[in-house]
Amino acid sequence: MSDIKPPTESILDRIAGPQDLHDLSEEELSALAQEVREHIINTVGEIGGHFGANLGTCELAVALHSLLDSPRDKILWDVGHQAYPHKILTGRAAQLHTIRQYSGLAPFCSIAESEHDIMGAGHASTSIGYAVGIKEGMRHSGRDDGGVVAVIGDGAMTGGVAFEAIGQAGGLGTPIVVVLNDNGMSIAPNVGALSRYFNRVRLNPKLWHARTGVEGGLTRLPGGIGAAFERLGPQLKESIKAFWAPGLWWEELDWAYMGVVDGHDVRALREALREALAAQRPVVVHIATVKGKGFAPAEEGGLEGMEKWHAAKPKSIVDGMPARPPAPSKPAASSTPSVPQYTQVFGEALLSECQRDERIVGITAAMNSGTGLNILQKAMPERYFDVGIAEQQAILFAAGLALQGVKPVAAIYSTFLQRAYDQIVHDVCLQKLNVVFAMDRAGLVGDDGPTHHGAFDIAYLRCLPNMVLMAPRDEAMLVHMLHTALTYDDGPIALRYPRGEGIGVQLPTEPRALRIGTGEILREGGATALAGTRVALVGYGTGVDKSLEAAQELADSGIEVTVADARFAKPIDIGLMAQLAAEHDLLVTVEEGVLAGGFGSAVWETLNESGAATPRIMRVGLPDRYVTHGKPALLHEEVGFTGARIAERVRKAILDRQSAEVRA
Repeated sequence: MSDIKPPTESILDRIAGPQDLHDLSEEELSALAQEVREHIINTVGEIGGHFGANLGTCELAVALHSLLDSPRDKILWDVGHQAYPHKILTGRAAQLHTIRQYSGLAPFCSIAESEHDIMGAGHASTSIGYAVGIKEGMRHSGRDDGGVVAVIGDGAMTGGVAFEAIGQAGGLGTPIVVVLNDNGMSIAPNVGALSRYFNRVRLNPKLWHARTGVEGGLTRLPGGIGAAFERLGPQLKESIKAFWAPGLWWEELDWAYMGVVDGHDVRALREALREALAAQRPVVVHIATVKGKGFAPAEEGGLEGMEKWHAAKPKSIVDGMPARPPAPSKPAASSTPSVPQYTQVFGEALLSECQRDERIVGITAAMNSGTGLNILQKAMPERYFDVGIAEQQAILFAAGLALQGVKPVAAIYSTFLQRAYDQIVHDVCLQKLNVVFAMDRAGLVGDDGPTHHGAFDIAYLRCLPNMVLMAPRDEAMLVHMLHTALTYDDGPIALRYPRGEGIGVQLPTEPRALRIGTGEILREGGATALAGTRVALVGYGTGVDKSLEAAQELADSGIEVTVADARFAKPIDIGLMAQLAAEHDLLVTVEEGVLAGGFGSAVWETLNESGAATPRIMRVGLPDRYVTHGKPALLHEEVGFTGARIAERVRKAILDRQSAEVRA
């Protein structure tokens, strides 16, 4: 008889949903957390995705789902890039390999994906506000029968909207639990006084021992002084608490504070959460976790390691360890140089501008490397500012700098800049301040999906008085436009540019300033197109390259069209548009943004209001819906933002005009 035993079924294999955790022992729950961690390391290391923060929340997700009855009880994850363990425990373990891929699992929580995803969010600092609304909504509807827990951390507590919600919950006495997941990091190391405060109190034995020593020492003072301190009783303890206790800030806002709890100890987490849920008042449970827990390069690599492994690249991990990089090969003599990323081009161009003009500074909202400002940070740290996950403060700060004659460049993703809209309207545009808005990730950004697509900035900025809008067609034009923005002294100016590589043009040795509100013709069409229909394609930003692709495809089929680069969406080049309108029967505007209120609308409005003869205008852009996640090439094909699809629409428009003329 063989002594070989069949392989033991893993605990995770038995978890079809969160209810399956309720009957597990604490030893099994701890083992389950480790299995979840290994599943993330093996899966995300192969396909790529958010990594470090998820490894830090495995025990927390297990503890929460072992105590709560989801979705009756609500667990809110802020921000959703630390919610992979939650997804695994709520029936999606087998689909984890599809996360962030086209038609696969969403990169963040999504209410359309699972009943256990209570809020969909890709922007940070929102969970506490959601929690207050959900719990008060339960009260209002008379169905106040579920617990509400908001998990906030990974830098999200630096966002101002979190503090607004904390103040409201304390005032209302809303019985919610906030788990403050304190790992000292967001994507980059956290900044600001609040972050330093949390770091001081995280499991600091010296602080607690000192507090105890002070309490005991004062009561032992000679000459009756110690007895007097002892008689003070509660007053003494409150005074000492005010001096030492890390939870004082919360207590003063009418929250109960619990902590600091080891976030990798399932037993300790469950005990703290039970007490917090039973308190029936606002409670914060402050836990300490390690970003990248269980993966040595992140866990033991300090801040640099945690930042590097915030996200894992595809095939970056093999057998639980970083994949060995391929041996460098000597490039062939004829090989073309690599094309730089737009972000890198911007970062290097900004550094050059700072070296040229001592007034220029760069501002980021917790995205130093994501915006390219890490280049400035390293070379000229005194000209670099990181405000944390606080876009509103970034723009207010920029406004204050501009009032003192500084030239601030607020480098913020298009989608994140939406959070500072009030400050853009009232504090910058109304006062006509010289603030430069550099919007990375404009257009469809890919795997992070609708929360990160830069779809709306043309429309939401174009309507603002005093604002100038421009977008480069390539990386060389980005250098010129940044220089243009920083030599412009008549109010705010914004430029948008995409994620990823440029198109491979030569970068200028010296930038030049463009004349505001001027475009240019890049390709002259023939005297007539097919059936006498003259066509002009007018691109804005990435729309220019798509227009050139479409023009080439049309030329291959005998249709010669004009292509122009508008360069500016506000002000529009009235002269150029009037010329194109007069010389063409069909004007096609191409933009990687929503059509409502976008660049195409600006062209139509300009022609209509100028009294120019207006030809038929066909607008190409993003649809009136939120576009899913996936590789940009797939998304561009889905929404029709490709040269081939634009050419197809132009051919159809020509044939439709032909048919209409025949019928007439």
